[in-house]
Amino acid sequence: MVAEFEPHLGSQTPIMLKFAKESYKHLINHIHVLLFISFALAISIQVFQQSQDYHHKHLQYLHDPSFISYIIPFSLAIIIIFTIYFMNKSRTVYLLDFSCFKPPSMYRVPHATAYEHGRIILASHQKGVEFLVRVFERAGLGAETSLPHPLHYIPPNPTLMGAREETELVIFSAMDSLFQETAVSPQDIDIVIVNCGLFNPNPSISSMVINKYKMRSNVKSYNLSGMGCSASLISIDLANHLLQVHPQSNAVVISTEIITPNSYMGRVRSMLVPNILFRMGCAAILLTNKRSLRKRAKYTLSHIVRTHKAAEDRSYGCITHKEDKDGIVGVALDKDLMVIAAKSLKSNISRLGSLVLPVSEQLIFLFNLVGRKIFKLQIKPYIPDYTKAFNHFCIHAGGRAVIDEVQKNLKLSDEHVEASRMTLYRFGNTSSSSIWYEMGYIEAKGRMKKGNRVWQIGFGSGFKCNSVVWNCIRDIESPKTGAWADSIHKFPVIVPDVVML
Repeated sequence: MVAEFEPHLGSQTPIMLKFAKESYKHLINHIHVLLFISFALAISIQVFQQSQDYHHKHLQYLHDPSFISYIIPFSLAIIIIFTIYFMNKSRTVYLLDFSCFKPPSMYRVPHATAYEHGRIILASHQKGVEFLVRVFERAGLGAETSLPHPLHYIPPNPTLMGAREETELVIFSAMDSLFQETAVSPQDIDIVIVNCGLFNPNPSISSMVINKYKMRSNVKSYNLSGMGCSASLISIDLANHLLQVHPQSNAVVISTEIITPNSYMGRVRSMLVPNILFRMGCAAILLTNKRSLRKRAKYTLSHIVRTHKAAEDRSYGCITHKEDKDGIVGVALDKDLMVIAAKSLKSNISRLGSLVLPVSEQLIFLFNLVGRKIFKLQIKPYIPDYTKAFNHFCIHAGGRAVIDEVQKNLKLSDEHVEASRMTLYRFGNTSSSSIWYEMGYIEAKGRMKKGNRVWQIGFGSGFKCNSVVWNCIRDIESPKTGAWADSIHKFPVIVPDVVML
C-alpha cells in the first residue's frame, strides 16, 4: 500500500517528515524557554488590564514612610542573596592550550624490529612468541610508534637512570612546547599536577618539573600514581577543584606513562600484552581561571563525570602489577577487561547523558525504559544519539578492542572514532595522554570550530571510566607545530584488520 501511493507523494514527503521531526525536537529542547515566555506574557497582560485608578491608588504608597521602612530591608535582603549566589558560583575554568610530545625518529620501532626483538628475547618460549605475533598483527599499531632507548637493547635494559632519562625527555619536551605556544612564563604557574601510573621516583616527578623550570617556591604540586590510563581526567578534576578555591591561578597538568621500568620478559601471556601496546607519550595542559586570559583560551571546562567499577571477584580490577612464578614483575591485562570496561562505560555515560543530552533524547530513553521495565514491552533498549550532544569524541586509544567496543556501544560512525584509531596507529597506546593526542588530531585537521563540544573518555585500572566535556570558544586553526604538524596530511589511513609480519 505504501509503495502504491509513494509515486504520487513526490520528494516533498521526506522533507516534510524531516521538518516535522526537527520542529518537534526544537520544541521539546526549548520547552522551558517557551513556558517562561508564556508565563511572562500572561503576567504582562494581567498588569495592563488593571485600571488606571488602581495604579494611581498604589503609587501613593511610595510617599508613605512605613512603606519605605519595609522596602529598605527587602532591598538589602535581595542584595545579600545575589551576593551569596555570585560568591558561591563556580569559577569558569579555561583551557589555554596543550602540547603533546613527539618522539624523535631514532626511537621508532618498525614492525620488523618489534617482531625480531620479540623473537630473540623470547627464543626459549615459542608459544609466547606466537601469542605476541597474533596480538601484534591485530593491535592496530603502525610502523612509527616509539619506545624509549633502554627498551631497544636485546635484552631490554630497564634501569632507574634510563627511566629518569625518559621522564625528562617526554615531559620537558612537552612543557617547552607548551610555554612557547602560550607565552606563559613558568613563574606564572601556581599549580603543578603530574600523573604517572607506574613510575613513582623520589624526589617526585613534580619536583623534577618545578626544579627544571625554576618555578616559585610557593607553587602547589601534586603527584598522582597508580591511576592507570584514565589518570589524565582525574588530574583535570583535581585541577578544577583547586582552581575553584584559588582565584587568579594557572595550573599545569602533565599526563604521561614512563614505560622504561616496566618491560616484562617472563612467560605469563597477560603480562606480555602491555609490551606490545604501550608506547612513549606525554601531554602538558595549561588551565586557568583568569577572566583576563579568556580571549587567548581555546576551551572552557563543561562537565566531569567519574565512575569506578571494580571486578566482583577481586579488589584490584583488570589492570595491575603482578608477579609470576619466576618472581618477574610486570603489568597484567586481565581477560575480563572488556567486560568490566563495558559495565563502567555504561554507568559513566548514563550519568553524563542526564547532563548533556537534549531533552528529546532523554524523553525517548525514559519512555523506552518505562515500556520495558513497567509495561514489559518486548522492545530493544534505546541507545541515545550522543552525536546530538557532542561534535567530537576522544576515546582512550587503549587498543583496537577498546575503540571498537565504545563505537559499538555508542553507535558512533567511523568518522567519530577516526581520531582515536589514527592516534593508536601513529603513536600507540600512550596511556593517559592518548586523549590529548586525539584532540590534537582534530585540531590539526582543522575540524575544531567555535561552539563545538568535545567528549574525552578515559579508561584505567580499578576499573575506572572518566569523562570530561569541553566547549570550544573560538575557531581553532590547524597548528603549524606539534605532534601531528608534519604528518597530518597522511591521515586518515586504512588500518588493516591483520598486519602480516
